[in-house]
Amino acid sequence: MMRPFNHQKYRPFPVINMPDRSWPDQVICQAPTWCSVDLRDGNQALAEPMNVAQKLRMFQLLLQLGFKEIEVGFPAASQADFDFVRRLIDEQRIPDDVTIQVLTQARTPLIERTYEALSGVKQAIVHVYNSTSTVQREQVFQRDRQGIIDIATAGANAVQSEATAYPDTHWTFQYSPESFTGTELDFAVEICSAVIDIWKTQANQRVIINLPATVEMATPNVFADQVEGFCRALPQRDQVEISLHTHNDRGCAIAAAELGLMAGADRVEGTLLGNGERTGNMDIITMAMNLYSQGIDPQLDLSHPHEIIECIHECTQIAIHPRHPWFGEQVYTAFSGSHQDAIKKSMAWHQTHDLAHWEVAYLPIDPRDLGREYREIVRINSQSGKGGVALVLERDHGISLPRWMQQAVSQRVQQHTEASGKEISSAEIYQLFISTFVEVPAEWTLHDYDIHTENGKVSAEFYIGHGASHRCLKGHGKGVFEALAQALTTEYGVSFRIIEFDEHAMSRGTSAQALAMVSIQVNGQQITACAIHKDSSKAGLQALVSTLQRAIAWMKQHENRENLTTIPEFRDDGIRATC
Repeated sequence: MMRPFNHQKYRPFPVINMPDRSWPDQVICQAPTWCSVDLRDGNQALAEPMNVAQKLRMFQLLLQLGFKEIEVGFPAASQADFDFVRRLIDEQRIPDDVTIQVLTQARTPLIERTYEALSGVKQAIVHVYNSTSTVQREQVFQRDRQGIIDIATAGANAVQSEATAYPDTHWTFQYSPESFTGTELDFAVEICSAVIDIWKTQANQRVIINLPATVEMATPNVFADQVEGFCRALPQRDQVEISLHTHNDRGCAIAAAELGLMAGADRVEGTLLGNGERTGNMDIITMAMNLYSQGIDPQLDLSHPHEIIECIHECTQIAIHPRHPWFGEQVYTAFSGSHQDAIKKSMAWHQTHDLAHWEVAYLPIDPRDLGREYREIVRINSQSGKGGVALVLERDHGISLPRWMQQAVSQRVQQHTEASGKEISSAEIYQLFISTFVEVPAEWTLHDYDIHTENGKVSAEFYIGHGASHRCLKGHGKGVFEALAQALTTEYGVSFRIIEFDEHAMSRGTSAQALAMVSIQVNGQQITACAIHKDSSKAGLQALVSTLQRAIAWMKQHENRENLTTIPEFRDDGIRATC
């Protein structure tokens, strides 16, 4: 019994023998002519098609984005489409520089009805098609090649004949050999050439030949070979525009369209965000942004993605994926710690060196071009590293941390996120930093201090605590910091060594507060604390007091009480200061 999932039912798509193909060496240097098919292909694919109000809103959005060619429906097949086309024309909603496009099968009654819908329009594209693939010929129409050509040429004659009844309209004719990807290349050339010969009998007639990947059947390079082979073999290539209409069955519609342009095409049809039959049409937004990221003007204004997404959702009821290329909510968000660190450093480098072109790690474009704020770039969860945490604290709260302090803070944040299993906000990171490293019990607050210097020696008194319960600690040293360390050692009998110290202003100006950070080693354990104060000296002293308080709390928690009764010599050989 054959298994339901059986790859042997399928055969590989035949490749094209073209050893001298030229498209791999081509580079896209300008945007193609865009044609939106949201109001036809996109609307057809909706479980609940758009109503008139939604269609009008979508049409207005397409105009705002800058589309000059818009397929607005299949008026001969649907009364709703017919009425919508008439409304656009009768209410004069079509700007003079915009051409609407309508679709019709290559059948004379449908073509006649199509022109009725377009009566009075200033300019329009009549897009006629018939199926040409081997499968359609044999299994659906049961006709040979000539029979299919007869359908196409009859349709082409009807399109041209009906146009003469509307001489005040500037007409463009477009033909699609539907399922081009499943059509033999020589036959595609033959049938398109026959259609072109009919239409070009009228002088100065604009003709578009559209090559649809109605079903995406092979890798994008094979499609590019098909397009280049078609363009090479078509006798009237210099008289027509070659258009592409790719679908996304294999997930490669955008790549196929891009390679198709490299292979010689001039025009691209697609939809916003890729809505369409089955897995969708080619996503014009993504392809246009791909061009933009290469320094090419896409000829579309995509600078307001939130408005675009909102309109598309309200008209189609389709939500955008958060990881959708360029427009997704999280595409400029970094959770990975290494990514966050690279973004932080790269952004700093970019700003310091005033680079002429955007070159920031992990950010192919400047998010501000799409109305995004940098605060969306880095978000923190259990997968984030010290670089991301440091960036959030510096960006949002003015707290700049040295590398050794970044490690301590990120470890605390990771503990929190691993316990919660959730993302942590910027405000929560700040509060966690304050509660873990800055806040101390009131009895450990440095209330005041007095300094006396004699013969290069410092004697100092430190008043720790609050109100009447404060205590006075006395110490001596080469400086006030060493005097406090000696006083704490004498008072609490804790052996510790200062291994890190950093202090700097958190902002500019006379009212700026100072941030001091101290790390000590006790019983092989590194303990870190910080203090913030408008007096930089007091901030440093408080940070040392706070660090010892945390050390004693840690020792009590781990029942390491033996050092609480020993008064060792204070050593400061590991101090590294940055002011």
